[in-house]
Amino acid sequence: MTHTYRILTLNNIAQVGLKRLPAEHYEVGNQVGSPDAILVRSHDMRKMEIVPQVKAIGRAGAGTNNIPVKQMSARGVPVFNAPGANANAVKELAIAGILIAARNLLPAAHFVAGLAGDDAAINEQVEDGKKHFAGVELPKRTLGVIGLGKVGSLVADAAIKLGMHVHGYDPHITVDAAWSLPSSVKKAHSVEDVLKNCEFVTLHVPLAESTRNLISHERIKLMKHGAVLLNFSRDGIVDNGAVLEGLSAKRLKYYVCDFPARQLAGNPAVIALPHLGASTREAEDNCAIMVVDQLRDYLENGDIRNAVNFPDVAMERESPFRVGIANANVPNMLGQISTAMAQAGLNIHTMLNKSRGEMAYTLVDVDSAVPLRVTEQIAAIKGVLAVRYLPVEKS
Repeated sequence: MTHTYRILTLNNIAQVGLKRLPAEHYEVGNQVGSPDAILVRSHDMRKMEIVPQVKAIGRAGAGTNNIPVKQMSARGVPVFNAPGANANAVKELAIAGILIAARNLLPAAHFVAGLAGDDAAINEQVEDGKKHFAGVELPKRTLGVIGLGKVGSLVADAAIKLGMHVHGYDPHITVDAAWSLPSSVKKAHSVEDVLKNCEFVTLHVPLAESTRNLISHERIKLMKHGAVLLNFSRDGIVDNGAVLEGLSAKRLKYYVCDFPARQLAGNPAVIALPHLGASTREAEDNCAIMVVDQLRDYLENGDIRNAVNFPDVAMERESPFRVGIANANVPNMLGQISTAMAQAGLNIHTMLNKSRGEMAYTLVDVDSAVPLRVTEQIAAIKGVLAVRYLPVEKS
């Protein structure tokens, strides 16, 4: 391969991931101009001018709310993420949140921080005050897990090992997630079912229009008196006003989340952490490795794995001459692509096409080099969004 790809980094991406981009073929950095691809973590790209040369965006994490995905889809640009790469880190934080709430650890720590006097005086205050922080043990307590993807399944498994009863709800659970879910998880039939029956409820769903304010005033009223709500997904999934109302009415004992907000500040029953979900060295490394590998495979081979706006399409190379085509999911697209190649005298060796909603993607391996006029002809077909010629170049 003689081609050099230019990769713009908008945040610090773990070096263990960036080192997977060979220096002789990749120029990588935060000052790279006219990039072929962008790597990002938390930087807000929604108002950023994204140059036409950008062929892909990689998010070193799960959520892509900081990326203009719809705009990129219209340009035929896949947006990759790293689902599950930070799952263990988020699981551990969720379990820590359950323990902090169950044992009243935060108010207890604040109490100790305010003690004054010598050791004798402190010990006397401790003996007198500790009764105010008595908690509960987790065995036989009930945890509701809303969202049973990689994180939710890990949380469910960890809670079961701590002796908890677990109820799970996910209307869109995948086959892989279902297989990895512990068999002792009781299937709930709705969000309301979980809220009514669980003493602890933890949220592990993506933020979408269907999940915005998923936990509302009406739903908090369904929760058990003194329940604990945990949110390590996205801040928009919970209505903060509803949480404050639930805390005031003692319906909720604690709200534990990873999303500080002015509306919640100062409330002693809110345990808000500073976006620590994926803030471990291991999670950052895993996310970087996963998304860099996906980005490189797409740039060099056109394969797509874990793009939030494209179907998964990966095909073993059977020819050095490959074309990747992103197009609207409309009838007769494959026929028009095949006709354009046949008219140019190109023999199609292998073709793979998949669709996802309004988006479709096609990989075509042909037996001889593809002239520029053919890719231009395909690009001119109504509904085609992007065309890339991906020959295996000689070193």
